[in-house]
Order: sequence, then C-alpha cells, then structure tokens
Amino acid sequence: MAKLWTVKGMEKIDWLWIAGLGGLFVFGLWHYGDVKAGAQACGDTWLMGNYAALLGTSLVLTGLLGWLFLGKPGGKLWKLEQIYPFAGLSMGVLYLLVFPPLSGPDEISHYISAYQLSSHMLGQPSNSRDGHVLVRGQDWFLEDIYGEYMYSEEDGFWTKTGTKEDSGQVLVLGQVLTEETYRLVYESFQDGQKPVRAGESEHLAVSPYPPVVTTPAAYIPQALGISLARILNLNSVWLAYLGRIGNLLFFVAMTGLAIKKAPFGKEILAGVGLLPMTLHLSATFSYDVWILAWMFYFTAYCLNLAFAQELVRGKDVAVLAVSMALAGPCKMVYTVLMGLCLLIPVKKFGSWKKWTLSAGIVFGAWVLAMIFINRQVVSAYVAPETENYIGWAEETGYSLGMLLRQPRRTIQLFYNTLARQSEGYHMSMIGNYLGNLDPVLDVPYPVVLAFTGCLLCLAFRKPGESLVFTGGKRLWVWFLCLTCMGALMFSMLIAWTPVSSDVINGVQGRYFLPFLPVFLMTLKNDVLVMTRWGERGILYGMYGMNAYVAVRIFSIVSMRV
Repeated sequence: MAKLWTVKGMEKIDWLWIAGLGGLFVFGLWHYGDVKAGAQACGDTWLMGNYAALLGTSLVLTGLLGWLFLGKPGGKLWKLEQIYPFAGLSMGVLYLLVFPPLSGPDEISHYISAYQLSSHMLGQPSNSRDGHVLVRGQDWFLEDIYGEYMYSEEDGFWTKTGTKEDSGQVLVLGQVLTEETYRLVYESFQDGQKPVRAGESEHLAVSPYPPVVTTPAAYIPQALGISLARILNLNSVWLAYLGRIGNLLFFVAMTGLAIKKAPFGKEILAGVGLLPMTLHLSATFSYDVWILAWMFYFTAYCLNLAFAQELVRGKDVAVLAVSMALAGPCKMVYTVLMGLCLLIPVKKFGSWKKWTLSAGIVFGAWVLAMIFINRQVVSAYVAPETENYIGWAEETGYSLGMLLRQPRRTIQLFYNTLARQSEGYHMSMIGNYLGNLDPVLDVPYPVVLAFTGCLLCLAFRKPGESLVFTGGKRLWVWFLCLTCMGALMFSMLIAWTPVSSDVINGVQGRYFLPFLPVFLMTLKNDVLVMTRWGERGILYGMYGMNAYVAVRIFSIVSMRV
C-alpha cells in the first residue's frame, strides 16, 4: 500500500484509513439533507444539531479506531483484546443513542424483568398482590408516553384501570420509532425535567407488562443500572439509559475476556462482536446479551483448554460449570454447545476418572439450574399431549406428541422453512432490520453483504497459520452447530407456530449468533488463504460500516414525522 504521510504512532497512513473516513463523511453529508427535511417538516431544528454531533463523533471515533487497528499507539501493536472493548463500547453507545429506550426486540418485557430484580436489590416492594411488577409512578411514562391510561389507587399502589374514552393506541416509548420519539427523549433531558404526570410521582405503580420467565441472573447488569438511577432519583429516561449501559458494559467486558482467552480465532470473535445486530442488541435490555456474552466466553475457554492449556485444573471445570449454569436456563437449546467440552483431550484431565467427574460437574450444574429455573417450561415441552395455544395467531399450536405422530409433516415444515427463510435468517443475523424488527430501519443489502464478506475473510487462514479444526474435530463442531440450529427451530415450532402454518414461525437470525464464531473458525482451510488484506483492516472496515449504519438510521427516524 502506498505511503501517504506519517503521524505519531503510525508508520504510514494507507488508503484504507483515508477511504473509511472519507466514505463516512460523504455519506454523512448526503443524509444531512434527509435530517434537514425532517426538521423543517416538524419544526424541531435541534435535530440537525444532534445529527451534526452524531456525525462528528462518528468521524472522530472511526479515525481513532483506524489508528488503533492500523497503527502502533505507544510504539507497539495493540492486541485485539485491548482494542475491542473501546470499539464495542463506543459503537454500542452510538447505537444506544440512535435507538431510544425500549425500541429493541421485546425490550419492554426485558425492561420490566430488570426492574423487578432492581427492586429486590434495593429491598423495595417488587410485585403487587396479583404478581404484577411495581415501578415508580413516574416510570409509567415509558409504558404510556401519551398518558392514555386512567388509573386509581388500590392497595397503596397506582393501578391502570383502562384507557380514556377518546384515547388512541397506548404506546411504549420506542415501540414505534419516529421523530416524535426523539423529541420525547430530547425534552426529558432538558433542564433535568421529569416526564411525570400529576399524581404519579409519590407512589409505586403497577405495570401491566409481564416479566420474562427466565433466570433472574440474566438481568443483573441491567438491574444494577436501574438501581443506580433510582438511588440518584433520576427520571425515567435516564433510568432506562443507565439500565441499557449496564448491559452494554457487561457484554463488552465479557467479549473482551473471550477474545483474550481464545487461543486462535480472536479476530473472528471480534468480528461477530462488531456486527450491527450484536452491537445493537448489546445496547438494549435484552437477555440475548447475557447469552451471547457467556457463550462467547464459554467457547473461548473450551478452545483454550482443548488446544493451548496443558492441563485442566479444578478452577477450569468450575468456570465451565458456572458458565453453563448461568447461560443455560435463558435458552436451553444452547446447551448443545456444551459438546465443545468433548474437544478437550482426556489426558489433560489426568485420568478417565477425573474426566468423568469433571463432565458430571459441568452437566450437573446445568441440570440443577434447569430444574431450579425452567422445570415448568421443560415439562410443557416434553409432555407429549400438552394442550398448546399460540396467542399471537389465536390458534392451536403443535404438541410434541403431534409432531412425533406425523414425522413426514415435521420434516416438511423444516424443509419449507429452510427453503423460504434462509436468506431472512442470514440478513437478520447480520442486522438488516434493527430496532423492534422495523423494516424501515434497515441496513442496506450491499452493507449486509459487505459485513458477510468481512466475516468470511476473517475466517480465511493467514500465511503461516496452522489448521486446528480438521477431520473429526471440524465435523463435530458442524454437528453441534447444526443440532443447535435444529433445536432452535424445533423449540419455535412448538412455542410459536400455529398448526395452520406450513413454515416454522418466530425463528430469527440473531438466535444463531452464539455459535457463529466457532462455526466460522472451522472454515479455515488450505485452499483459501488471506494474503493481501489484514484482519485489522477488515475489523476497521466493520467499525466504519457500523458508524454509517448509525448515522443512516438517525436520518431515517428524523424523516418519520
């Protein structure tokens, strides 16, 4: 690459660094016209200032990450585990600002679950007599931004009794992401004002939204952020942002540890951690963040024990057991990835006896967690003739017994789903539809393909790099990934698919992210070798594309007046 000029910390500034900044600047100016049009239509001229700040921040951060990825800050090449935390955190914050609170997939339910745990942490009442979650009265704003509900005091708590006769639709903040959503958030930050309606601030209130039935541990990071906001008596919007930031910090920290622990494939873990869907999720209340973080770390730990560390110690077994116990109850289908432990040679345990004991500890920790958290869910799934009703479709759903009696029908459902929806799975895994699966807030198809190409390039073998996954090891990982995918589809077949459907409903590409890194690692081979492009340049390109996505999404929302 041609040397353009030099700066402190960089031997050269190549065209890739310049192209990244230049492309972002040009596209940013292009979308400024969209923001201006939206601001003129609604009268909120501050949108243009906020957009300029977003674009300017994106340019600075992209330039800085280019310096970190491509240069030598301090005279030495920084490791990926040192760079990723800054990259993930900075871009996660941009997504957090572009997508306001509760605009993520199913985020209202995850928010309520985190709020419930926060009340337990603070020693405050968490539930009403009928089991609904209690929130501060002022925090009703997040669940009803237009104040459509009527309410009365019951048992010392404010309770929603219905909607006003002339009310429109009751909307959660961010449920429909428009310019008005930005306005509500913007106003909530002005002069520290609280979006509180009369009579609400002095009472606890009953939320009508149910929490998610899963392990409370999945909401610890979010609950810590909410608790801090409640201690500081911040308004509801600040509360939501701090809860999201807690989740983001946890994800970035755990992914950084996974990259550090991985004996190889560090660039792949970083690449998956820089996908729009991954970063967008990390800045929400979603428990998917908890699953991703622990599965990334569990994968890296298993690979380190299998291919780098000489002996398996007791603390290693404990880490694997705790990881599965914490992550398993969230979505039990990912338990399949426990099979990665079988890549570890028996000799590293010292004997078959120690291997058996270690396997029993890891598996037993998962079983105990499942019994403690998910025994009712498991019972419903395995009961052959359990009555199944799909609420969203208002129809009867499949039962395990029905599927076992009709194997041809079951196979046909899987075939139809893969034939018709594979492209959608790929697109949604990368992040084509962000927010609450809003088709307007999309990542352009060429950008999705570019992210896909980056992942594949990261998976190519580099000159001098040894092949780890060969023969039976590669086949075993493929089997685990395929089984996990099948389990995901089967679970949604029972939980989300009415009998009238000829495809499996409810499966989303983001569900494949936990096992995507290890799958990509198995694609390294002797035929395709990356000789021209460096992995750091590819990761820098992924960061720059994320910056463009964030800028573009802001411009789209600004036009939705």
